[in-house]
Amino acid sequence: MNNPLLETSIHSLKRIHQGKVRDIYDIDANTMLLVSTDRLSAFDVILPTGIANKGAMLTQMANFWFEKLKDVVPNHLTGIEPTSVVTDQAEKAQLANRSVVVKKLKALPIEAIVRGYLVGSGWKEYKAKGTVCDIPLPAGLQEASKLPAPLFTPSSKAAVGEHDENISLAQCAALIGEDMAAQVAKAAIALYTQAAEYALTRGIIIADTKFEFGLDENGVLHVMDEVLTPDSSRFWPAESYIVGKNPPSYDKQYVRDWLEASGWDKTPPAPALPTDVASKTSEKYMEAFERLTGQPLSIK
Repeated sequence: MNNPLLETSIHSLKRIHQGKVRDIYDIDANTMLLVSTDRLSAFDVILPTGIANKGAMLTQMANFWFEKLKDVVPNHLTGIEPTSVVTDQAEKAQLANRSVVVKKLKALPIEAIVRGYLVGSGWKEYKAKGTVCDIPLPAGLQEASKLPAPLFTPSSKAAVGEHDENISLAQCAALIGEDMAAQVAKAAIALYTQAAEYALTRGIIIADTKFEFGLDENGVLHVMDEVLTPDSSRFWPAESYIVGKNPPSYDKQYVRDWLEASGWDKTPPAPALPTDVASKTSEKYMEAFERLTGQPLSIK
């Protein structure tokens, strides 16, 4: 297992953004380099402990889905080999298996969340009001029930350290326009539906997920950032699924549970993770990748 990479140092390119997980570098007017580090965030705080091989897993899983779903909606990948945009060998080594060269797109100011099952904040709202994001649902559903149809429930996009907030369909339309909101909802649900059907054949339930979209210079909608990874989705092992219970998941819930039990107040700085918690989290990510793709992870 490799030592976690918490921050990249690509001096030959200008870094234009550092997110919770990704470092983004400018290449030219049309393209940029996305590098997925091994950083992990929980409760919107970046943890001091990295998760070995996480960045490689996120990149390769997203690339797997981009290829599988390319006929549903265009994506941001260019096909350019990342190591070709730098010359220094130390910089090339940082990019191996964990980076992509992508198109520069005009990002839409929302996150497109699709829920297929009743869990998390949706379950809490349903118990209180019989709705999810103010969308009425049939009575009598239980925790982890499969919804009658996948729901598009957008949220605002918050800056690092801030919390995303659920917004109504009307608020979404006000932000990006009614036609674009309808286009995003249709694309997000189509992506989720096709992915969820495939994942079931691999023994995994995708309970919910979030997508990000952007527009190219011609106004064509593209899916961008990452898709259908354990960081952006809730994956359940199908064999553990029981209606009425929240199944164990492959996402960050294992870390969240430890942090909750630690007594941390969810404000920075976050505590360091014990070695066994970090290792177990890495194993969960790797298992999700191998189950879904049927391939071993490529690590340097």
